[in-house]
Amino acid sequence: MKHVFGVVALAATVALTAPAMAQGVDPKLPAYKSVSGVSGNLKSIGSDTLNNLMTLWSEGFRAAYPSVQIEIEGKGSGTAPPALIAGTAQFAPMSRPMKAAEIDEFKKKYGYEPAVVRSAVDALAVYVHKDNPIKCLSLQQIDAIFSKTRKGGGTKDLATWGDVGLTGEWASRPISLYGRNSASGTYGYYKEVALFNGDYKDTVKEQPGSSAVVQGVASDKFGVGYSGVGYKTADVRFVPLSAKDGGTCFEPTAENAYSGDFPISRFLYVYVNKDPNKALDPVRGEFIKYVYSKQGQEVVVKDGYFPVTADFAADDLKKLGLSAGTGS
Repeated sequence: MKHVFGVVALAATVALTAPAMAQGVDPKLPAYKSVSGVSGNLKSIGSDTLNNLMTLWSEGFRAAYPSVQIEIEGKGSGTAPPALIAGTAQFAPMSRPMKAAEIDEFKKKYGYEPAVVRSAVDALAVYVHKDNPIKCLSLQQIDAIFSKTRKGGGTKDLATWGDVGLTGEWASRPISLYGRNSASGTYGYYKEVALFNGDYKDTVKEQPGSSAVVQGVASDKFGVGYSGVGYKTADVRFVPLSAKDGGTCFEPTAENAYSGDFPISRFLYVYVNKDPNKALDPVRGEFIKYVYSKQGQEVVVKDGYFPVTADFAADDLKKLGLSAGTGS
């Protein structure tokens, strides 16, 4: 159900303005202008997928506020909720929504739920070596490649490239699997959507980070792995995916992510501790407004992800008690 909610909500929120955004940032997003009275220290603990984004946002933000110190730690989405609850981090980036149990733990301590910034859109891509000729894979095939439970309905294990239709030298070659570890939100999201909540095969080579997955596939001609679309290099290529066997295959492009046609699309989140009865302190409030500014969303594009719309940003800012543009 989470996958259906995520894709439908994502499509409904951004599809109307997707054509204007496909090649860049929504022109209606305001440019960020610095304000007075912003200082302090910030720490971000959470998703490896968002590590580059948080770093780039921090660099842009510190250019406006040189006295602000920002520390970023990206070891997986699973590390974000405990850090936010303990107060050791002001920002908790996650490549998946918080689980009900994580929200309950936060609420048990603070009496309210964490606030969320839906900062960007990602297509969770399936990568193969650049020389791999595979044209398309369905989610059912992906499940039968990566999962030992095949909850997607596949009738047989897909263990060689010949099993998915490749011929010649590829036919007898085992499919070499690369993925993330269980602390990763990407691991959990892929398990939920592409594996239909099934179990990974024991042969998946678990990697500590998103770029390591892509590097593994780049150095293994017969490899396949999953990672955020922003991690593509010249040595790998995306595999177009279909939601069902025999369906139309879609590349992980902005348009296909916004519409929900690419079947593994998701928001990238940053959670914050926001008391609904109090205003955010200036340093956190301005950082969030920077993320939702023209400059902040240009960073999203620069890092290979897809930006959100001005209307969408304004709606999220309003929920956080912030106004678009400058000044809280």
